[in-house]
Amino acid sequence: MAITKGIKVIAENRKAFHDYFIDEKFEAGIVLSGTEVKSLRNGKVNLKDSYVSVKEGEMWLIGVNISPYEMGNRFNLDPMRSRKLLMHKKEIIRLYSTVKQDGLTLVPTKCYFKDGKVKFEIGLARGKKDYDKRDTIAEKQAKRDIERAMKFNNR
Repeated sequence: MAITKGIKVIAENRKAFHDYFIDEKFEAGIVLSGTEVKSLRNGKVNLKDSYVSVKEGEMWLIGVNISPYEMGNRFNLDPMRSRKLLMHKKEIIRLYSTVKQDGLTLVPTKCYFKDGKVKFEIGLARGKKDYDKRDTIAEKQAKRDIERAMKFNNR
C-alpha cells in the first residue's frame, strides 16, 4: 500500500485481487451525501462483494457498505444504496463496450481521498478459476517462505 502525496487510502478490496485478474485500473469520483463523507473519514466502508454497473450511460457502484455516521441522525441514508460514479462519457462508453464484448466485469479495488475528494479505483477484471486461485496462494506462500529463509540466514 504505497502512499503518495495527497492520497490517503480508506479501504482496499483484497478479495477482488483473489477472485479476479485485474487488467486495467481507472479512477472515478463518486456522488455522496455529507454524512457519508464523514463516515468515510472514519474509515467505515466495506468494498467486499461490490461491483460496478453501467446503466443508461452512467456508472453505478453497487454493494458498497458505507456505515451510517454516528452523529448523523435523520440525515443518514441507506448504507447499501447504489451510488453514482463520475467519469468522462468517453471512458464510460469504452468500458461498457469492453465489458459487453469480452465478458469482463468492473470491480472497485480501492477507496481513497485524493486532495480532499473521495475517489474509487475501478478495475477491469477477468474471473479466476479455482486452480488459478490455488496457484496464486501457492506463489504467495513460496515467496513468504523464501523471505523467512533469507531473513533467518542473515542473522
